[in-house]
Amino acid sequence: MRLNIDFMDETDDVKQEEMNLLEKLLNHAAEMESVDKDSELSVTFVSNDAIQEINRTYRGKDSPTDVISFAMEEMGEGETEIAGAENLPRMLGDIVISIDMALKQAEEYGHSYIRELGFLTVHGFLHLLGYDHMTEEDEKRMFTRQEDILKSYGLER
Repeated sequence: MRLNIDFMDETDDVKQEEMNLLEKLLNHAAEMESVDKDSELSVTFVSNDAIQEINRTYRGKDSPTDVISFAMEEMGEGETEIAGAENLPRMLGDIVISIDMALKQAEEYGHSYIRELGFLTVHGFLHLLGYDHMTEEDEKRMFTRQEDILKSYGLER
């Protein structure tokens, strides 16, 4: 495997086989994106209440959302690089997914829960790699890449 992934399920609703599939999907995405071997990230599954609190605290939006990513490699103003960090595994960051929203959106979009969970996971992963959808051009690039990854893995609508 290419990635070291720490899965945490605060809902106790995600089955081990679903986490295994997401681990394989993330490793597939990492290979397609040429991510360094042994890079690390976490994926946490939460309720709508928990993700709403995170969304309010970190984004100033007092509503639940489906996925939030916290990239570790974004250097902000006034931050400094850690000496010797080049010898450490690459820390990509954290992905937080609302299971409640995944279930709701799977039904709304007419596809399976695992397809929605895979979509949200890849979406969060691409954010960790610097993809964004703030402009129309960036959105097209990111969503095309998501679909390419999901399709090549075999997790289509």
